[in-house]
Formats: sequence, C-alpha cells, structure tokens
Amino acid sequence: MAKRWKQRPDGSNWGEFGDDDQHGRLNLLTPARRLAALKEVRAGLVFCLSHPLDKPGGSVLNPFRKPPEFHPVIREGKVYFNLDMGETNPRFTDVGSDEAIFLYSQYSTHWDGFAHKGTHFDADGDGVAEKVSYNGFHLVDEQGRGLHGETGARALSVAAMAETGVQGRAVLIDLRHHFGDARTDITYEMLEKVMKDDAITVEQGDILCLHTGLGQLIRDANGTLDNAIKMQCAVLDGHDKRLLEWISDTGVAAIAADNLAVERSGTLGLDPRMPHRGPQLPLHEHCLVKLGIHLGELWYFTELAAWLRKHKRSRFLLTAPPLRMPGAAGSPVTPVATV
Repeated sequence: MAKRWKQRPDGSNWGEFGDDDQHGRLNLLTPARRLAALKEVRAGLVFCLSHPLDKPGGSVLNPFRKPPEFHPVIREGKVYFNLDMGETNPRFTDVGSDEAIFLYSQYSTHWDGFAHKGTHFDADGDGVAEKVSYNGFHLVDEQGRGLHGETGARALSVAAMAETGVQGRAVLIDLRHHFGDARTDITYEMLEKVMKDDAITVEQGDILCLHTGLGQLIRDANGTLDNAIKMQCAVLDGHDKRLLEWISDTGVAAIAADNLAVERSGTLGLDPRMPHRGPQLPLHEHCLVKLGIHLGELWYFTELAAWLRKHKRSRFLLTAPPLRMPGAAGSPVTPVATV
C-alpha cells in the first residue's frame, strides 16, 4: 500500500510503527513486557474494573448516549425467552432464552478507538487540510465509504485493538487520595507531585490508570445521577502543554480513567483557555490522533486503589481487550486487574 501521507503533524509518531500501522502505542506491549507484567501478580486476586453496562444511568453525563435496550429474538414466530422448546418440536424438553441488545458503544466503561477522533491536517501536502486520523488514515475513502464500509477507517476500528489482547503492566495514580472529590484540573506539576509523594514511576509500555473517584460516585448514585456530578472529581488539563509532552516522553501504551473523558470535557461548555480555533478535546487529539494512544473512560478503580494503597503498591497486570467489532469507533470493555 502506498504511503497515505507526505507530512505528519508536529509531535506525532505517524509511521514510526510502520506506514500502515493500526495499533499505535499498543505495539509497545511486547512479549517481554507482558512477561514483566506477569511478575506484578503476587496475591492472585482479581478486580473487575467495569461498571454494569446499564450504568452510569440516564444521559446526564452525555446527552447523546443512552442506556442499553433489550430487544426480543423471534424464533419460529415465538419470543425466544424462557421458551419451551417443546413448542418448536415435541421431542425437545429444554427451555431456551436469547436476546438482542442495542448498545451505545461508549455509554458505560469503554475504550475509545482511533477512529473516535480525527483532525484537519494537510497530510498530502497539497495545501488543503483534510480530515485524517491516526497514522494519516481517512475515515471516509474516495468513494465516500466510511467507518462501517469495506474500506476507509475500518482499519482503525477497535477490532484492530482487540487483536493485540490489550494485556500489560498498568500503573495506577490515585488522584482522589490527594484531591478528594472536588473538581480539579490536573496539570503536569500536580501529577508529578502526586507521583513523587506516592513513589510512582511510569515507564515505557505501561498502561496509565487514573483514579479520580467519579466511578465511585456513579456507583453510589445507582442510576440516578444529577447534573452536579459533572462538576466533581479530577480531570487532566488537556491544555497543559507540559502534560502532553510528558505523555509523549513516557511512552505510555494507553491511558484509562474512571471519569467521563480523562480530560476536562466539552460537555461543560468551552474551556475559556481554548484558542479561537482548536480541538474541543486537546488531549484526545494528542493521544488518539497524533500518538496512537487509546483512551479508556468511565472505568471503576476505587476498590483496586484502596487495595493497592493498603499494600503499598501501584502496579498490576491489566487485561482489557475491547469487543472485536470491525468498523466500531469505540467499544464496551470489562477490564480485569490481577494483583
């Protein structure tokens, strides 16, 4: 395949894992690093890091995403749920159930795929900026076929992410322990101090996990969130250039948080520091588009964070593949931490 771009955005790593790479920083989850991650398993305990898929509940956190809906499966004219199979054949004695579920792929605990965000950039050098995503892939091809077609951004769907297994060493930074549940924009200086105080080191190939406490507030609300929750708990300051540089320099393989968007979200309105024109979510553009770093959102870390702090640890084995759904820009995930 011919190289699809002649120039790449400043600070990007396009082409460094190959001209047609679809895995981004997950390429750093090598066999050697997975073996090192296995050494973090000492107690043999597991923590489920996802919410039930019907949480957070309602559409308070994001008005464009809705809870899952169950739909019936019809078998030979009958609703296939608690169905006496003898009604389909008198020889059968079993009872069967099946269902269909309509899901917003990024409603609950999820990964953002690379196709989730793009940017305007003159990748082909003709003087006109076009819509491109990670490694210069176009979300729509010359025939107008897009994410769910046979070509185009299908290469950047979460199916490619699933192929890697998404298993490696994770490092948890407990922002809630230091900042409580108050809305706090975390800069690099603040993050650096937390890591120094907790003796945390983040290395190349690590999966960075951020405990802000919002996941616990979602659990406590039990599906009845109010608007106040959108003004609670820590978020990364996506406008802090030093923070973005740190993400670039450390070589983290992916980032996951228990808040809405990892960074301050545009659902609260425009950030007053935003330039006249620019990305709504600068950290998303930096990670998903420029560096090939997947972002996990709305995870659940509170129980794991308490256990790690009690045992004076910050690292664990993380296994978190998305659904292998070709063409999907995001995916529900049930991450598992093994300590």
